[in-house]
Order: sequence, then C-alpha cells, then structure tokens
Amino acid sequence: MKEELDEIFESFDRNDIFKDKSILQSNHRPSEIPHRGEQIKHVASILAPVLRGERSSNIFIYGKTGTGKTLSMLYVKDELLKRIKKEKDFKLRIEYLNCKLKKVSDTEYRILAELIKKLGGNVPNTGLPTETVYNKFIDLLDSEKQILVLILDEIDEAVKKISTDFLYNLTRLNSELSKTQIGVVGISNNLTFLEGIDPRVRSSLSEEEVVFPPYNAIQLQEILNQRAKYGFKENVVAEGVVAKCAAFAAREHGDARRALDLLRIAGEIAERGGSKKILLKHIDEANIKIEREKILEVIRTEPKQFQYVLYSIIKLSEKIRKEKNESIFTGDVYNYYQEVCLKNKSEVLTQRRVGDIIQEFDMLGIINVRVVSKGRGGRMREIKLAISNLLIEKAKKIIEESLDYK
Repeated sequence: MKEELDEIFESFDRNDIFKDKSILQSNHRPSEIPHRGEQIKHVASILAPVLRGERSSNIFIYGKTGTGKTLSMLYVKDELLKRIKKEKDFKLRIEYLNCKLKKVSDTEYRILAELIKKLGGNVPNTGLPTETVYNKFIDLLDSEKQILVLILDEIDEAVKKISTDFLYNLTRLNSELSKTQIGVVGISNNLTFLEGIDPRVRSSLSEEEVVFPPYNAIQLQEILNQRAKYGFKENVVAEGVVAKCAAFAAREHGDARRALDLLRIAGEIAERGGSKKILLKHIDEANIKIEREKILEVIRTEPKQFQYVLYSIIKLSEKIRKEKNESIFTGDVYNYYQEVCLKNKSEVLTQRRVGDIIQEFDMLGIINVRVVSKGRGGRMREIKLAISNLLIEKAKKIIEESLDYK
C-alpha cells in the first residue's frame, strides 16, 4: 500500500497538467473580461457620478447563470475605487453582499448585521429587535459624509426568504440620511424576478436595467482558450477539448461558469488518472460529475415543500429496502409527507399539488415514475429513486440541514 500511495503522491508532485489552477476557477477575476465591454461601459456610465460625490441611480442587472454579471460588476467596482482621489471631501464605499449565503439571507436581521459588519460596526448575531439593528445601520451610515454603493448579488434569494419590504426600505433610505447617499445594485439570475415583486420596489430598484445575454459557443471557446493558456501547462489540452467544453456549456444557456468547471474538472480527472494530456473522454467524465452536483444544487435550493416531498420518498425507499417490499406509490408518499409537514408545523399541500411536485422530480431525473395497472384497483404511479446511493445520502443530509429535521 505504501508503494502505491508513494506513486500517487509522486505523480502529483510532478504536476504534468496544471500551471495555475486558480485561473480556471469560476471566481477568478481576470484583468480583462471578454465579450462584456458593452455591459461594463453601460454600468460604469450609470455609476460614474459617484466619483463627484453624487448618488447614482439604482441598477438592476439580470441574466442567466454564468453570463459574467458579478465578474463585470466587481471589475467596475475596482476601477471606480482606483480613480477616487484621497483629497475628496467624501468617502466612496462600494460593498458587495451575496444574498444566497445562508448566514446572510435568512432574515432581515442577518442582512442588516452583515451590512453593519462591512461598514465597520458590530451587532450580535441574534437577540436585538430588528428595528434597533435598522437604526444602528442608519446611524453608522450617517456617521460621516460618504457615498455608498451596495451590490446585492442574487437579490431574489433575499426577497424569497424575507419580503420585498426590506428591499423597498433600502432603496428609500436616502430620505432618512443627511450625510450619506446610497445607491443599490441588484443582481439576479431570475429573468422574471421583477415581474413578481411589489411595483413600488420594482420602480425603486430598477431605475436602470442592464441585461447580460448568454455567451455563444465561439465566445465561450475564446474565454476558455484565454484561461487555458495560463491555467494549464503547454500542450496538455488535446485538440477538440476546448470546443467540446464550449459546446456543452452553450447548450446550458451559454454558461461560462459551467464551461470553466468542465475544463478544470477534466484536468483533475486526467491528473488523477496519470494522463499527460486532457482528452475528450475526460470532458465526458467531468460532465457526468457536474450533472450529479447540479442535482444536489437543485435539491439544496428547492422550496421547503419540495424538500418535504423528496425527503418522504427517500425515507420510504429506505423503509422498503429494510422490509424487502417492492414499490412506493404516490399515496404512500402523500401519507408520509403529511407526517413530515405536521412534525415541522408546515402547511400541508393537496394531494394533486404533491403529485405535480413528484412529476417535476421525474422530469429532473431524480426519480422515475411509472404508471402501473392494479386491475380493479385502477392505475397507480410507482416511484423509484433514479440517483445513486451516494447522491441519495448527500441529498438527505442537505434536506435535513436545510429543514433542521432529524
């Protein structure tokens, strides 16, 4: 065993594949952002007045996942902060907050606490009335003359878990401030997010809108070639590999993040297999791995009712394996689901709605649903999990953590 481990470790010491793996990470911030010049100039022109100490319009930025929204916004942020002169009679602050982080988006209190922390203040994680924390936030903002640009990434996640009231209050804060002016930049992957929110919030948040279109396959190839040049050693990427990555990602609505993940994970698979090159087969293996992770991400972000239904299916599957029964039917799932809802003091959906949720899981490939005839008993829908045991265990853990359900 020792010899085998030595061989593995020595192959990684040699590092035949990667020059700088961090460049292939989706969160790497390159000095230039290809194919986003028009959007960057648009955002920069809206925010430029902050350099004179004036409040900018609020901006709503939207586009599908992996279209460069956050990267471009952070690029503009860095360029603005480079240009601000120290001798100005005001301070320019640009703060970024990802609302999808669980510790941030759960409650209005937590968002305010995180913003206070970014502004140099401090409040306990829990325990104070929300109004007290809100007043602390206003006092901190107005403690000196400043312009604050607040970038709220995945803003729809905060609204989904809290309400639109917080967002409305935030966009109307300037009427309560005497020294500070605040502008809000909201970023969302949800293209229809604005349609479902209070019209007052919509008009306040989207004074300006910037749309980020998906990348096409050629643009994705250029992005990948640029990253591969500095991320991999010379001549390790076989012909056709970058094109295949781009083609996969173009099918996923032009998602550059997915393309980069594919290329990096293919490199890791090649390295673990002792290959001197990244081959087309490594892209296929990487794609399978990412698809598994995507299923877990879907489960992680589904509403609680969806998680209750899936949890019921998982627990019933465990039960029939132990008892060596053969099948689970929709009625079994609904009965167990009701128990889960009651235990968690949640609303119980109708059996028809639970049936719709089951169909959605079938479409996602998480379960297989088959209609079987029971003779005079009619037709029933038989349900079987369609994911591996490893994924089932991970999914169960995600749901239990999310619902605090044991």
